[in-house]
Amino acid sequence: MRKLKTEELGRVGIEDFKKQEKLPLAVILDNVRSMHNIGSIFRTSDGFAIEKIYLCGITAQPPHREIEKTALGATQSIEWIYFENVCDAINNLKSDGYTIIAIEQAENSTMLNNYQPDNSQKFALIFGNEVNGVSDEAMNMIDTCIEIPQFGTKHSFNIVVSAGIVLWDFFAKLKLQ
Repeated sequence: MRKLKTEELGRVGIEDFKKQEKLPLAVILDNVRSMHNIGSIFRTSDGFAIEKIYLCGITAQPPHREIEKTALGATQSIEWIYFENVCDAINNLKSDGYTIIAIEQAENSTMLNNYQPDNSQKFALIFGNEVNGVSDEAMNMIDTCIEIPQFGTKHSFNIVVSAGIVLWDFFAKLKLQ
């Protein structure tokens, strides 16, 4: 088996990417403190062609070299906006018809494998701070909560791993079925 060369991958350029159909999905980063995590989520979001990233609170904004270390240029392809307050971002998305979903361990959460997104809806997924998770203010405004099943000794996944798992799951359920 031979690995493909970069030029064989058939990736689109930034301008074509901006014009292509996007997954009806926005990502909200609620007080994410690590710029490497922010950059990695930009890169993962590019890979699944999501619509937009909402950076909130202490979440750093591009351009920044620490974000670019892991984004590898995805800050140029993925549309993003900053809100000082996550509640303002949520209100903005709700007014645009998005279903707001926290990715969190919470009472009455739905396990990711049991959640079936409706193809006629748009979704905004909230990923929270690396230590404290999704803020209480945001949790009070969500439509539903999804939890990633875990079977080991640790109580959570890294935010980038969580984003990758959930974005892939939504992509597969919305585009591949």
